[in-house]
Amino acid sequence: MYVRDAKNREEVWLLDHIEAMGLDETAFRSRDYVVAIDEESGEKAGFGRIRVHKPNDSDDVCELTSIGVLENWRGQGVGAHVIERLVEYAGDEGFDTVYALTGEGPYLAQFGFQRISESDLPTVLQDRLDAKRDGSDPDAVPLSIDVDEFRMPARLREAFKRAPEGREDADSEESPEDFGIDPDSATYKYDTGR
Repeated sequence: MYVRDAKNREEVWLLDHIEAMGLDETAFRSRDYVVAIDEESGEKAGFGRIRVHKPNDSDDVCELTSIGVLENWRGQGVGAHVIERLVEYAGDEGFDTVYALTGEGPYLAQFGFQRISESDLPTVLQDRLDAKRDGSDPDAVPLSIDVDEFRMPARLREAFKRAPEGREDADSEESPEDFGIDPDSATYKYDTGR
């Protein structure tokens, strides 16, 4: 199992799963996502995103958002490693603090995220919090973490190393949908006569 940057051809897969999980797809760009992959089967297990806000009147702000783990991969440390990769990425990009606006505060607390006052949020995220509460996450609360304070619980690191534990071999064959092709309406340049 490993986590890598999303590829452009995974855009349809990402959007399908974001919609199915009811996650936030505001300002979607596949290049902002990472994807967790099972190295043996090639199966995608989870994903997440860092969204950089560039307000005109203040410094850039980094938000962790749209973290999703496919149902049959939950409980195996996939989400934890997606979050770890995104926080590392934020640090590499020069951010000292990462914010999250979510109803999953207890989950993020195990990594060192702390709830903060709404008045301590950068202005751009105060507006985002209102939008998330009105849309994809009515229970959203503001959280933040200093990048250097992130910690991975040992049990999640071990679970990730063992994944896919207790799972049957997955089908790694890519489908036309993985490339954004609708097989019901696709036309092909060359007719082979078959």
